[in-house]
Formats: sequence, C-alpha cells, structure tokens
Amino acid sequence: MSIEQEGQIKVGITCGDLNGIGLEVIMKTFLDNRMHQICTPVIYAGQKTVSLQRKLLELNDFNYQTIRNSNEIILRKNNVASCWEDEVPVEWGQATEISGKYALRSLEAATKDLADKKIDVLVTAPINKHNIQSPDFQFKGHTEYLAAKFDAPKYLMMLVSDSLRVAVATGHIPVQEVSKHMNMDTIISRIKQMIQTLKRDFGIGKPRIAVLGLNPHAGDNGLIGKEEQEVIIPAVKKLFEENNFVYGPYSADGFFGSGAYKKFDAVLAMYHDQGLIPFKSISFSSGVNYTAGLPVIRTSPDHGTAYDIAGKGIASEDSIREAIYTAIDILRMRNEYDEISKNPMAVSKPNNRDRDY
Repeated sequence: MSIEQEGQIKVGITCGDLNGIGLEVIMKTFLDNRMHQICTPVIYAGQKTVSLQRKLLELNDFNYQTIRNSNEIILRKNNVASCWEDEVPVEWGQATEISGKYALRSLEAATKDLADKKIDVLVTAPINKHNIQSPDFQFKGHTEYLAAKFDAPKYLMMLVSDSLRVAVATGHIPVQEVSKHMNMDTIISRIKQMIQTLKRDFGIGKPRIAVLGLNPHAGDNGLIGKEEQEVIIPAVKKLFEENNFVYGPYSADGFFGSGAYKKFDAVLAMYHDQGLIPFKSISFSSGVNYTAGLPVIRTSPDHGTAYDIAGKGIASEDSIREAIYTAIDILRMRNEYDEISKNPMAVSKPNNRDRDY
C-alpha cells in the first residue's frame, strides 16, 4: 500500500515567530483528522509553548504527542518535536528578541531532520526577518537560509497556486538595484530553472512561460528604458530558438489585468513586487511560497506573521494547508519524474493535483 494512502509522508513544520499566527494556523489545520490520511505532521516547537498557545487560543481539541527525537515519530498523529523545555512568554503581535530566538531554534531543528531524511518535506511558518537575525542567521529570509544550508546557489523563489505560478528574477533586493542585477545569463538561467522545475516538480511536460518586461509598457520599444531591448528580448529569443515555449516581454499591468496569465504555466517577473502583488491579489488565500532549485522540498504560506491579528483566534489556516498539500504534491511528482527518468518505460500515474483531500 502506498505511503500516500497510509499517511506516512512526514511533513516537518516550523512554528515561526511565536508572537505571530504560526502555531495557531498549524493547530487549526490539524484539527481536521482527515489530514492524517495524507501525512504525518511533525511540529518543531516546545511542548510547553504549544500547550500554552493551545489554551490561550481555545484550541483544546488539538491533541498531540511530544517526541524527543525523530525516531519517535508516531504515524498519523500530531507530533510535537520538542526543541526546548523553556516556558516562553507570549507577547501577541510584538517583534521580540525572544520570539526570534525560538523561531530560529525551530528552523534549525527542522532543517537538520530534513537533511538527515527524518522528514520528507518542510513547511515553514512565517518568521520576522529582523528579530531572527543572529550570528547563526544572517540571511534575508528562509529562502536564502535554506539555499545556503543545502548548497544550492541557483535557487528560485516561486509563488504557486492552482491558477497561477510566478517566479522572480531578482528576489529580495532594493528596487533601485534591480537593473544592475539583470543580464542575459541571469534571465536565461532563471527560465531554464523554471522549465526544469515545472517538469520535475509539477508534471508539466512542455511548459509555457511568459516573461514580463522591467519597464512600463515593456520599455515601449526602447523609449522607456533599454533593458527589454538589450537583455530580455535577446534572452527570450535565444531560449525560443532552443525549442522552449518562452514568450515576452509583456507589460505587467496589461498582462495580469487582461487575464493573459491564464494561457501560461508560469510567469517570470523581473522583481519582487512586480510578481507578488498581482499573485497575492489573485491567489492570496490559496497561495504558496515554494523554493525551487533545492535538493529538498520546502514550501510556506504566502502571508507573514500577521501581528495585527495574532492571538485573536481569527487567522485562516487556508494558506498553510495549501502549503502542506503543495509540498506533498511536489514530493509525489518529483518521485514519479525521477522514477520515469531512470526507467522510461514506467507507466505514468494520474496527475496528483486531482486530489480528493
């Protein structure tokens, strides 16, 4: 019987910032026991911390087993992998040094288990990128931290949902530096990575990719900036001549406003907000952040710590549940792709996106 049927896929989940909504949305997700039919959650936190937040949030129906190490994981149960014994104070909505310290401790423990193959995939709850900084964490976020830990310099941040996939060419850098980081090699490398990710992790045999322009109206034939003429168009042309279905550059406003994105399997935006603003406008409640290019699988919800509603019991678990589903889908698809690559005569299974869970 398959591991999917038995719920044996071990999903490691970090707690994120303890003063945000991380543990709340995690516990709400696994109040639904049907989740255990598809996976076994391993939540990295302190037992006393989980118990306190469960009480404060009145989520008393959330039951769990405390484990001291990954060898004690109980299948089809909620496991709390105890990362600390301390009684950590809760200060809802506050960015404190303490909450950053324990968010990092959770992440470090989960990352180690992921590297040691004790868990199958990792889902990260939101952190505060400022209070988590320390001598052991000098990164702009989860993405950069995991890329360093798994020696993956060519990582790519992708936002995915059932209706839209968006990657960004330049990631977490100031807008004034975007143009400096753009060149043909970068654009071509990003798109090739997208093509491989769409094939291996999403089961799309011949992906169609749209590329956005950097400037308003995609440069308007060079009248509003030269990046399209000098960098983007030559990169798209080269890839198309190599038999890749890559098109553009498109003007970002009209591209999303007209619904043209629906004709493509993925979109490459030139900078962070150009891609993430339309993505979150279209898929906010179901969006998932996926780090492509890692040898492991990591997803996260597309929202932040949500300090403004922390502790109020009103946070929606939709995005983190989708992050869990997506991680499992990618694991299955990647395993299938690798199996077929080794044995081309292997029979392909139905697309797992047609899930009934």
